[in-house]
Amino acid sequence: MDTTIDPRPLLERATGQFAALVAAVEPGRLDARTPCPEFDIRALMGHVLGNTLAYAYIAEGGTIADEPGDVKEVPGDDWAVAYAAAGERLVAASRALTDGALDHLVDLGFAKMPMRAALGAIVMELAAHAWDLREALGDSPELDSAVADYALAYAREMLPPERRGAPVPFAPVRPAPEGADAYGRLAAWLGREARGA
Repeated sequence: MDTTIDPRPLLERATGQFAALVAAVEPGRLDARTPCPEFDIRALMGHVLGNTLAYAYIAEGGTIADEPGDVKEVPGDDWAVAYAAAGERLVAASRALTDGALDHLVDLGFAKMPMRAALGAIVMELAAHAWDLREALGDSPELDSAVADYALAYAREMLPPERRGAPVPFAPVRPAPEGADAYGRLAAWLGREARGA
């Protein structure tokens, strides 16, 4: 992976894509299962919302102590509005960073890394959970391949097969089925059961 890549344009695309998926969730589907065994759709959205806010805090100069954790509920149960606002906040915070700030170390709690790599981590998170949410919804909207290509390269470098188990929250790498797109290959790399084309 090219560590000089500025992940901010892909971050904007990834947050926008996840926001569109959240907006497609009908209220009656919130308890539906996802490929993440510990998450139904509501819990998955709460997890991603919490992480998006956490990375916004960090990009704004806050610390990991400011992290809200997984969000359990939002006003009026309006997940679309809540996630769109969080995504916009993260994108605005990342845009406000100087190019030099991308190379400053930040503490994510589980690791210290340059801000550039931290923003790459949230792009990977958003790509992986976009796949989860698309699978849970049972339809096949086309997802942004550039986001998945970046996320897959990031995951292969930062999460090699031997880095699995606590505290890394990913299962062992699974083989990607023949014909899987970049999202399916990312899902398999992160330990999910992906389908082929």
